[in-house]
Amino acid sequence: MNILLAVDDSKHAEDAVQGLLHLFKPQDTRVRILQVLPLPVLSGAPQMSRDYAPELQDLAKDAYSLVEKHSQQLRAAGFAVDSVVERGDVSDSIIDCASGWHADLIVIGSGSHKGVGRLLFGSVADSIVREAPCSVLVVRRPAKE
Repeated sequence: MNILLAVDDSKHAEDAVQGLLHLFKPQDTRVRILQVLPLPVLSGAPQMSRDYAPELQDLAKDAYSLVEKHSQQLRAAGFAVDSVVERGDVSDSIIDCASGWHADLIVIGSGSHKGVGRLLFGSVADSIVREAPCSVLVVRRPAKE
């Protein structure tokens, strides 16, 4: 089984990792960890390219560190893991990666935007569930006891 695990730097990504660890066995399971860095909206000088700003390089370094941390967690549990960091629209990149890699399942964490926040920001999870080429498991933060 090919599982695409989409992560970001939120607590919801850790929930998704833990969900995968608790729900799946490493035998015959390959995991690809994907973090997508949204393309920045740059204003100002036209000579600025999307890869120019030093801040973007720092974000990329952080992203590689994060996917490596999650990769180590999953490898320690016996999963075959590889990782990818991409830039682009988050939902589209996840869907494209799942299609190109022939994922059997996408695992994502879900935030809790409600009301105006949901209207303004939408939901990556909602978009992926609607458009994914395979099944999607949305892992929610466990309720406090």
